[in-house]
Amino acid sequence: MRASTAHGVHAHARKSAGFSLVEAMVSLIVISVGMIGIAALYGQGLSAGRTALSRTIAVNLASTMAENIRVNRLGQAAYAGAGGDNNCDPAGGGGVDCTPAQMAAHDLFLWNADVAAQLPNGAGAVAFADGTPPTYTITVTWDEVGIGPVTETLTVQVPTI
Repeated sequence: MRASTAHGVHAHARKSAGFSLVEAMVSLIVISVGMIGIAALYGQGLSAGRTALSRTIAVNLASTMAENIRVNRLGQAAYAGAGGDNNCDPAGGGGVDCTPAQMAAHDLFLWNADVAAQLPNGAGAVAFADGTPPTYTITVTWDEVGIGPVTETLTVQVPTI
């Protein structure tokens, strides 16, 4: 009787000693689905990082224009006009004594060049609303991969001196 009991235990141990082919396939499928999920999350993370970087650049560019407006408060409605290279930049070698409107156009010219250089299909615009204090709406638009056109807007009120 002892021999059959020992033989029965030994046979049971041998039967559960490894994985079957079905178990191995199920494990492979579960791991594959998990890896696909990780890859998708990685791709979304890269996309979100790129979008965050573009938004940060756009906010910084809008803030730069807001600072230019604060420095040249008398430029007012000229900031909503067309930009032009008026050679007003002393750091760029220009020695021209510009009016506030000429300086505003020059600021727009340089700023639009920065927007175009730093953002894909980047474009910037400034809208002016007369009032007390005057209100400027600074808009930066660019194309984001997978999203399309994206716009960042900053509204500032800058009282005249």
